[in-house]
Amino acid sequence: MQQTAVPIPEQVSGAAQAVAEVPRALEPEEESPMAVANSFEAQAMRAEIIRVGRKLWERQYVDGNGGNISARLGSRYVLCTPTMLSKGDLELSDICFLDLEGNVLAGERSRTSELLLHLEIYKANPKARAVVHCHPPYATAFSITGTTPPNGLISEYEIFIGPAAVAPYETPGTQAFAETVLPFVQDHNTILLQNHGLVCWSDTVTHAEWLVEVMDTCCKTYLLAKQIGKPLSVIPDSKIQEILTLKRRLGLPDERLATRPEA
Repeated sequence: MQQTAVPIPEQVSGAAQAVAEVPRALEPEEESPMAVANSFEAQAMRAEIIRVGRKLWERQYVDGNGGNISARLGSRYVLCTPTMLSKGDLELSDICFLDLEGNVLAGERSRTSELLLHLEIYKANPKARAVVHCHPPYATAFSITGTTPPNGLISEYEIFIGPAAVAPYETPGTQAFAETVLPFVQDHNTILLQNHGLVCWSDTVTHAEWLVEVMDTCCKTYLLAKQIGKPLSVIPDSKIQEILTLKRRLGLPDERLATRPEA
């Protein structure tokens, strides 16, 4: 069957292509942990975590010491934010360097208590190279109801996220809490944590934070549209199919791709 070309808006294609790309492993297998921890790539990644942490704080997606950020460093290591520190106050020396079992190998502070959530995502989905967990107010409001915003209303939400998921409530920081996302992490890059917040994964910390923005804006816009009191217009199913074709080509996850044949 001949494949129909799907036109890609310039502002969508560049951003979506960036989100879809998975970076190469950073360290040769023979390098020591400390060599990896002190590498240029590690320092650049620490700086990116700090930038994203301040962005989360400035956008009021975190409060107090809430939220946490991590990134895969090659195939064996992780960088993450520490516990009990505002994401607006991070410094390079605050970032923890760990192995995939959660053991801190370098850093002046204790790791985030919710690192287990990040590690379960990394172990379950190799495409996940960075994880951002935070508490954006509009998305968190949906998590309190155990629901997600409806699909078919906002094109950016369909392209970058698609259907979000809701993981059941568990006590934060526990292994049981970390495992609540496992049924969803393959087909969803954005998961609401019931009565808690939101977790997003992507290829970079920056791109994971973009997903947070898209999700919270979608939730806010939907709630505002409902207040207008007029019927909501829905994207036609044929156009949703075009979006899914685009997402398949870009490698972006979406649970609907499993039930729709390739064009």
